[in-house]
Amino acid sequence: MADAVDLITEQWRKERPDLEAPLRLMEVFGRIQRMQSVCDQHYKRLSDSFGVNMAECDMLFTLRRSGPPYVLTAGAFLRASMVTSGAITNRVDRMEAKGLVERVREGSDRRAVRIRLTEHGKAVADKVLAAHLQDYDEILSVLSIDECDRIVSGLRKVLEAQGDTTLG
Repeated sequence: MADAVDLITEQWRKERPDLEAPLRLMEVFGRIQRMQSVCDQHYKRLSDSFGVNMAECDMLFTLRRSGPPYVLTAGAFLRASMVTSGAITNRVDRMEAKGLVERVREGSDRRAVRIRLTEHGKAVADKVLAAHLQDYDEILSVLSIDECDRIVSGLRKVLEAQGDTTLG
């Protein structure tokens, strides 16, 4: 069964048979890009159903997986997300209004702000994560565990070769 990437590369093969080898690379990247679109659509639908946007969901997950006491500095979010400090401030403002996080100022330095996951935020993060993992299971149900393991191994190798080895 052919997918959209097969159709696109077949058209290129007819027009440019001299590009046979590079077109194999287009097949890989084309599918990665299409899977990113599929994942984004699922992720957006899922996060919206819980009343949080994708950026807020990412912050919830970052705090939740950090472990007790579920607190990180604003600077840690800034380094991990590669967005401006204003964007982080806006996200935290929205999430604080929803009762998902709270700002914690420690000591006399009012610039030193930590973001803490509230109990409500922890509960939302756990619910969204469970639904998110169920969604992944449904999307990848057409693959065997061995096929998933091979994809993970190959993508990890490519990411490491590109220097993508840390979160921040």
